[in-house]
Amino acid sequence: RDGEALTRVRAMNRGQPTRSKSRQPSMVGCHLLARLVLVMVTACAAHVVQGAAGPTEANYPIKPIRLIVPFSPGGTNDILGRMLATHLTEILGKTVLVDNRAGAEGIIGTEIAVKATPDGYTLIVLSAGYVMNPAVRKLPYDPLKALEFIAKLGASATVLCVGPSLPVSSVKDMLAAAKSKPGQITLGTSGGFQHFASALFRNLSGQDFTIVLYKGAFPAMIDVIGGQVHAIIIPIVPSLPQLRSGKLKGLAMGSLKRSALLPELPTLDELGISGYDAANWYAIATAAGTPPAIVKRLHTEIVNYLRQPETEKRITAIGADIDIKTPDEMRKI
Repeated sequence: RDGEALTRVRAMNRGQPTRSKSRQPSMVGCHLLARLVLVMVTACAAHVVQGAAGPTEANYPIKPIRLIVPFSPGGTNDILGRMLATHLTEILGKTVLVDNRAGAEGIIGTEIAVKATPDGYTLIVLSAGYVMNPAVRKLPYDPLKALEFIAKLGASATVLCVGPSLPVSSVKDMLAAAKSKPGQITLGTSGGFQHFASALFRNLSGQDFTIVLYKGAFPAMIDVIGGQVHAIIIPIVPSLPQLRSGKLKGLAMGSLKRSALLPELPTLDELGISGYDAANWYAIATAAGTPPAIVKRLHTEIVNYLRQPETEKRITAIGADIDIKTPDEMRKI
């Protein structure tokens, strides 16, 4: 066909009439072309299917994973999240990057995780505030449907601590100071769970404490140590080193039982703040719609990590308790 076309072009250049030997395409050529197109389409389709299926199963992960902590660095979510990220990086062979996205009582970071592609490459460290926030705020997502729980990491009791700007030695003294200075004694807190824990203490004690909100437990604690805020109700994990160093003074536990790490501290319930119980939980989740195979893989790796004796020793030493639960059990919570 190319030779015939060339002959016609040359004839036209000499001013001669041209005639095509045949205007009908070769049947053999048509069949060959059709078969070639079919092979190419089939190959492309197979490549697309393989590319789509690969990352959801045996090939996962094929790129770094993002682990969102919806509070500032230094808090319990952050500490537990970084411990887990280090382990998953080693086991999965891909870097797990911790991304602190603080603000709006954890809602900003949570919304980022909710809107992420449901492919297992964006995870989040959740805590009890996730199920408490809907009671007081309108959320940009449905907490019952927005995320898929992967595994529960554990729980941590809280401690009522004071800094140098409130020189008291007991809860009784603290309540007396608040009574003599209504609205002047401040409680530093992050959003979410800690905000509820502080509000619960204010309500059950009957005193007019002023709650000061921060983007995370750690910056709130630093301001208590620095004297800008009087007191804080905070999980044991970030506060334990400060209590042992004397930078913070512990007055009471915020759980119904005493802590083995701080056995000298009575509970608020023992001291007359009847029924006070504020223990936070921590879990890993990902966007709803993530393939079950990926959720199962991550759940298995996290549970295996939590069951290691060395892991239990490390987590217990910083003031948390391991409490393994399945995704279905977390949904019930």
